[in-house]
Amino acid sequence: MNITRNNVDALNAVVTVEVTKDDYAGQVEKVLADYRKNASIPGFRKGAVPMSLIKKQYGKAVLLDEVNKLLQNSLNNYLVEEKLDILGNPLPKVTEDFNWDAEDYKFEFELGLAPEFKVDLTAKNKITKYTIVADDKMIDEQVERIQKQFGKLISKEKVEEGDDLRGTFANEEKGINNTVNINLDAFKRKTDIKKFIGKKVGDVVTVGTKGLFDDDHKLMDYLKVDHDDVHGLDIEVSFTIEEINTSEKAELNQELFDKLFGAGNVTSVEALKGKIKEDAEQQFATQADQKFLNDVTEFLIESTTFELPSEFLKKWIQTVGENPLSAEQAEEEYAKSENGLRYQLIEGKVITENGLQITFEDLKTYTSDLIKKQMAQFGQMDPTDADVENIVARVMSNQEEVKRLSEQVMSEKMLNLFKDKVSVKAKEVSYEDFIKEMYGE
Repeated sequence: MNITRNNVDALNAVVTVEVTKDDYAGQVEKVLADYRKNASIPGFRKGAVPMSLIKKQYGKAVLLDEVNKLLQNSLNNYLVEEKLDILGNPLPKVTEDFNWDAEDYKFEFELGLAPEFKVDLTAKNKITKYTIVADDKMIDEQVERIQKQFGKLISKEKVEEGDDLRGTFANEEKGINNTVNINLDAFKRKTDIKKFIGKKVGDVVTVGTKGLFDDDHKLMDYLKVDHDDVHGLDIEVSFTIEEINTSEKAELNQELFDKLFGAGNVTSVEALKGKIKEDAEQQFATQADQKFLNDVTEFLIESTTFELPSEFLKKWIQTVGENPLSAEQAEEEYAKSENGLRYQLIEGKVITENGLQITFEDLKTYTSDLIKKQMAQFGQMDPTDADVENIVARVMSNQEEVKRLSEQVMSEKMLNLFKDKVSVKAKEVSYEDFIKEMYGE
């Protein structure tokens, strides 16, 4: 067998595999001999069927199968030995007059080669690294929510200012039908609040969505509409009142503090506010990190320029799915996936050049921390090491979970690398301002 490669250009190559009879004949004879031992053909005893008949009936199929196996194994070994970094899979070139009756064969495969490029993490950019702070307004609002949540709920017959309502926002044309709990103070306009005053359970109030709340993003929560739809949304929605409640706020005392954070962990209103601020900013840090990671990703895709074997990849896309795609469909799929492919290549180079690896201990530690956080959310603040280790063992016995967690660990390593290497502008903002920055408003 002889394998040669012709580099068409820096991104495309053709590999030619020449197979002679000596390469496959022995294996074909062995398979046919096994067929003969087990063949059951009328008029012949089992194992006594003439080989000529076996070859006539099965010879061509066995030949094709064995040559194909030999071809695939040889090609795969060649790619490994030559250390070729290819994109997609080799594509066989169709030969119209291919002759399977010949004894020697020549096969050609197209290859798409990964491009050579450099990634400069220190390049000048316009990326902002946000630190989100919980301001006094947010903390005070959270304290009030806690007091209402743990306060005494009092049912009422008629709506008055400051009451809590449970009901359903609806608009048939837009497909809105969402049941929510809402305080009257959530509405921005006094005129809208007045529409509810004096109403009873079962009454329906109609309001306009334009300027309904102090922030249009709240329409996403109360009406369950997408972000792209909330801006400029100017429709009428009905609100059917199902419950009217007011709450007698819980006192900010040690009993409430212990109920929230465990006995003795918080002992004053100041400590309560400090804990709220700490917990909120931990959550905000995750959101800020995700935006930073997204912004660095976009920057790297835009700033790291290289060519791809696009025509090869479009042909390859036509063949990889369950159903073959047309050239037009493949063109469309390629356009949608090109940036993703570019970032895969960039990410791979960053990982290699910076020696980022995931060890078993990395994965185990990450999983353990994740489980402790989840247990804490359900009130298990101090689980035993044995309990955590047992859960970790069960999680890591699931290959799909291990794959998912490995991706998260690598994402965290990439994030830390970017924080260390990428020069950015630091900016401290409130959560409200962060949302505006995030959506470019």
